[in-house]
Amino acid sequence: MSNRLAGKVALVTGGTSGIGLATAKELALEGAKVYITGRRQAELDAACAQIGHGVRGIQGDVTSNSDLDALIETLRSAEGRIDVLFANAGGGTMAPLGQITEQHFDDTFNRNVRALVFTVQKSLPLMSAGASIILAGSTAGSSGTQAFSIYSASKAAVRNLARSWVLDLKERGIRVNVVSPGATKTIGLAELAGDSKEAQEGLLTYLASLIPMGRLADPSEIARVVVFLASDDSSFVNGAEIFADGGQAQV
Repeated sequence: MSNRLAGKVALVTGGTSGIGLATAKELALEGAKVYITGRRQAELDAACAQIGHGVRGIQGDVTSNSDLDALIETLRSAEGRIDVLFANAGGGTMAPLGQITEQHFDDTFNRNVRALVFTVQKSLPLMSAGASIILAGSTAGSSGTQAFSIYSASKAAVRNLARSWVLDLKERGIRVNVVSPGATKTIGLAELAGDSKEAQEGLLTYLASLIPMGRLADPSEIARVVVFLASDDSSFVNGAEIFADGGQAQV
């Protein structure tokens, strides 16, 4: 590794599994002091053990403003700043039009939009010129997906937040970008098919068939894009959406 992030303080929300966990590992390998969040202490402890490098886990739910306040106060007391924020926590479930409930809508937008907005906003006082904010987008935000319209709409909202925030932050020298993965081999993606292992494998195989490269992404491949956006290598990249999708949304 090149130690591109030596001396930087990085926060990854939803860092206990999948892309969040892989990103925390890559950030730590590049020299950053990493903090991760997660809702369950056991999973948080296991993730910290995997990452090593002095990573610190902070239990909390990003949909709770009081938990976010406690998170930011911990970082303020321990570090006094945040140099890299990967607002990654989120998720969704499937529901076709005609079966969308208020609970489904509220849960998806609370996790993917509301929580992301307040995670970024509450972090801003600890961020200075040169800091990098990376938002978790998705190819679903720019293409139609059957039975996944509410999740897709929430990710389209994330894309526009980045476009607007670069204008709000232009005087402060803080960059905001979006990384939009295609189908990535994570537990969360597999579980969209339910509890059946056969159904999960069927979903993953189908999704891989939609990608020109013929396979799903490994979470580490997405993580390395986040590291690029976190580092000075991307110093003139701002307000962009970078697709790490194997061509999925490009054809």
